[in-house]
Amino acid sequence: MKILDKYLIRQYIQTIMFGLLAFTIIFIVIDAMENLDDFIDQDLPALEILYYYFVFSPEIIKLMTPVAVLFAALFTAAKASNLNELTAMRASGMSIYRFMVPFLVITVIISIASIYFGGYLVPMANKTKVHIEQVYLKKGIQFSESNIFFQDSKTRIMSIGFFNHVTNSASRVSIQEFNNRDLTQMISRIDVPKLIYDTTAKYWIALNGVKRWFNDEVQKAEYFDSLKIDYLNFTPFDLTKKQRKKKEMNLDELRELIESQKRTGNDPTATLIEYNSRYAFAFTSLIIVLFGLPISANKRKGGLAVQVGISILVTFIYLVFMKISQAFGQNGVMDPLLTAWFANIIFLIAAIISIIKIR
Repeated sequence: MKILDKYLIRQYIQTIMFGLLAFTIIFIVIDAMENLDDFIDQDLPALEILYYYFVFSPEIIKLMTPVAVLFAALFTAAKASNLNELTAMRASGMSIYRFMVPFLVITVIISIASIYFGGYLVPMANKTKVHIEQVYLKKGIQFSESNIFFQDSKTRIMSIGFFNHVTNSASRVSIQEFNNRDLTQMISRIDVPKLIYDTTAKYWIALNGVKRWFNDEVQKAEYFDSLKIDYLNFTPFDLTKKQRKKKEMNLDELRELIESQKRTGNDPTATLIEYNSRYAFAFTSLIIVLFGLPISANKRKGGLAVQVGISILVTFIYLVFMKISQAFGQNGVMDPLLTAWFANIIFLIAAIISIIKIR
């Protein structure tokens, strides 16, 4: 590695760290001012507030990384141009493409690391953040163990009045089976006051319930003291996962949710968009650096203020494209994979055109 590469990389990384720290602090200050009334009303201790923003910071860092990376690339390139360092590099025979190599190498490393950071560490922190909001700030409170309804298969619907995750038992349970050829026709139903899970045998046991059969000719009912039900597709752990928000799920859990939704006949579009967006957003930094770096390859008035303005503008345009594509994807107009990568594709095309046209 040449001395010049080391110099550019050092300047680039230092500016990224500064930008990430500055943008994160600004974000936290603004959010704290918005939530100040809630903190005071709920009499939240100072240490709990600090802990709240500690577990919130991974989400903020994930969102601010593309902004910080673009800001660092623009600032470093503009600084080299304003100090005539870029002129000296060109005079020595260095092309703009060779000048971009150190930036792209570091940005690729950041993008790869962002997949793990945004796909696993951020959801882990979000679980704690959501818990604090529910317990202390009374936000988004959900009685996740009460009144649970979900589709266990294409022809089966589950209704659970209350689930106890300690004893792995469910109360006031209804299992409804429907005709595979006519999903509006119920063919049988099991109603039990209690359903327990045998952790050794890996199946559910219904206690003191009744099973009813329905058809055009005859309807009958059978009462039982105990009934083994080994065809249900969920476990106690699955019940807990079903109540989580998507932002609390890591990539593996989202993939399992997608398979579960496909198996039960539910529409997995929203989950597919979230899953693919985790990967697409990780490479946002690389795409917008390719787009924005040639912009700062020439001298321009304004200095740092211009670079900050360009960073905010480019990021805003990217987010607009991302939200528009997600709206089309949610409505089924666009494929979930294309929806997640649409903004990146548009910016990549613009970046290629910009790089080709640069002197």
